[in-house]
Amino acid sequence: MDKGKNQNKLATARTRLILDKPFLGALVLRLPLVAADPGWCKTTTTDARKLYFNPEYIGSLDIQETQFVLAKQALHCALSHFARRHHRIRSRWELACDYAVNPLLIHDGLKPPPGTPVEENFEGMTAEEIYHCIDEFDDENSEFEKPSESLGDEGSHAPQPDRQSPPRQESGEPERDQDHEESAELARQPAELTAQQQEELSIQWQQRLAGAAQQAMQAGKLGGSMARMVDYMLQPKLPWRMLLAKYMTASARDDYSYSRPSSRRGDPAIFPSLRSTQINVAVGLDISGSVDDKDMNEFLSEVDAIKGNMRARITLLPCDAELAEGVPWIFEPWEDIEMPEALKGGGGTSFCPVFDWLDLQDQPPDLLVYFTDGQGTFPGTPPCYPVIWLVKGKQTVPWGQRVQLN
Repeated sequence: MDKGKNQNKLATARTRLILDKPFLGALVLRLPLVAADPGWCKTTTTDARKLYFNPEYIGSLDIQETQFVLAKQALHCALSHFARRHHRIRSRWELACDYAVNPLLIHDGLKPPPGTPVEENFEGMTAEEIYHCIDEFDDENSEFEKPSESLGDEGSHAPQPDRQSPPRQESGEPERDQDHEESAELARQPAELTAQQQEELSIQWQQRLAGAAQQAMQAGKLGGSMARMVDYMLQPKLPWRMLLAKYMTASARDDYSYSRPSSRRGDPAIFPSLRSTQINVAVGLDISGSVDDKDMNEFLSEVDAIKGNMRARITLLPCDAELAEGVPWIFEPWEDIEMPEALKGGGGTSFCPVFDWLDLQDQPPDLLVYFTDGQGTFPGTPPCYPVIWLVKGKQTVPWGQRVQLN
């Protein structure tokens, strides 16, 4: 291997990223480049502290492809993929992360190396969303690459180091193991990050992401797909359960009463008192097929737990392109919420039927919570009551309070 050539190629690739793609270049600069032992690093990978590369693999790429692999590993870090795997199977999670990142880089004008996994159906999806799609998808398509055991490592297609034995020495000196000496200079596989290290590094990379995006926007060199990704990553991500409880609690504190107190009280002054009565909460449920049963059951169980603490009456309104047969399902504060057994859905998505039905009632709800992926037809104008959209995915909403579910 030509160490000097690799160093020049990496330095050139990084410099070009800084000049042409300042957002990605600023992120790549945060990762020291370290030559790794080919025994564990087949192509490139990262531990969120350093970027490790197989010298033979880098030697097989041109400058543009080298830019791609450097930017990809930096983007994996910026998106905190190293801290988001949790219980998921490592190899499938890493493939999902590649499917999420690679289209962003391609749309930004970078050239991927041969064999880079790309799937149009996954564009615009998060790694968590893609992960659930590639379970059987990956098994049925043998051309999809399996990543190695390190985050972002692109698999076994990289050229393998030459392991031929060196010629014997003619002198009487002991034969030197050149292969061993070379590998001794290469980095060994780093240890797994602890949960605390993951959390600390995730915060650092989020700050770096924001700083790099600001610099790129000031230079006018932040592409549309990257800008949308940054906006999505930097929006507040308070737990949706906490936000839902907050809004339901606020609705439960109904009003102040100025009614005259009993004459038995000696104080003639009338002080306002807070009345606490039952609240009516409408729950719209997207059953178009884009939200799975597991997510819906988890959502309903959370609503059930919250409503028991504040005397909330729940009106359940499942809907795809039209309201489900048998609506509404009404649950009093003392009743457990259960999914209707005969619930049918899977069609298109329109949110209008839920709002139309509520408009026909004698009284509007105190609050409407709509559980959806956000892909559907919205009413043209907002209603007179507050609306919370619990959105699974990246879709925006035209009005109301949007809460990110995943």
